[in-house]
Amino acid sequence: MAFRITTAVGAFALMTLSAISAFSAGDPLAAVPAARTDTTTIIVGSANFPESQLLATIYAKALAAKGIAVDTKLNIGSREVYIPALLDGSIDLLPEYAGAALSYLDKNAAAHSPEDVAKALKAALPTGISILTPSTAQDSDSVAVTRATAEKYKLKTIADLAPVASEFVLGGSPEWKARKEGVIGLKEIYGLEFRSFKALDVGGPLTLSALVNGQIQAANLFSTDPAMAANDLIALEDTKNLFPAQNIVPVIATQKLSDVVAKTLNAVSAALTTHDLVLMNGRLANHESFDVVAGDWLAQYQLN
Repeated sequence: MAFRITTAVGAFALMTLSAISAFSAGDPLAAVPAARTDTTTIIVGSANFPESQLLATIYAKALAAKGIAVDTKLNIGSREVYIPALLDGSIDLLPEYAGAALSYLDKNAAAHSPEDVAKALKAALPTGISILTPSTAQDSDSVAVTRATAEKYKLKTIADLAPVASEFVLGGSPEWKARKEGVIGLKEIYGLEFRSFKALDVGGPLTLSALVNGQIQAANLFSTDPAMAANDLIALEDTKNLFPAQNIVPVIATQKLSDVVAKTLNAVSAALTTHDLVLMNGRLANHESFDVVAGDWLAQYQLN
């Protein structure tokens, strides 16, 4: 079994430079042929936050257990970077969040249910890219506030922010400012204009700390983050369906698909639950390694 974990550093940045340039020119689906000679190894990529890196590690270890040659390029960056990397052949497989991927590929997508989002995402994928069976596990975006803020302003839904948004600083990842399922959607769908937006990280410690310490009053955090309960934070109800279903789904270069690959990844999706993600994210927060947490989960479901 060939299995090796690496990080996405300078060499990988050079590999994806042409793809990033294509995206910057305005076409997120523009693909540039990659100078890659290895056609057998499946390179598994991930976004730049721990849950994505963990899921990529689970995929890689599950495939390696079936004798498939795999390599990983973790912590690549945001969707604006890793989708071009998938398209230019720098990576072959990654864990995606169905609703966010759909919104990226189709700016006018209106699907919200898991079934509709999966169907629309399959149709929106560029030639040469496939999705496998989505998991029931979801990691959904949320607009979160502290319990003290929720009680002071009687906040239960995102819409309840309307009278006070102009007094609030909203925090989230830099990309969230320009995304439909972010600041743009909060304005277009809910009519919310915040006092300012503070660019932090992808639902990580910077965003959490800023919210808990009062530097921001609302934040983009995620449903599988154990810090939500640990810090008594409130996810405001999304009554107008700004955030589509975010089922986790393997996205793969079609040429790398085989019966064994599909069966292996679909078995991972079938076993994975939202509760599993909460527990595993909690272990990562306690500084356990991706390797150990992924290996334990695979052993739990006899997938290794």
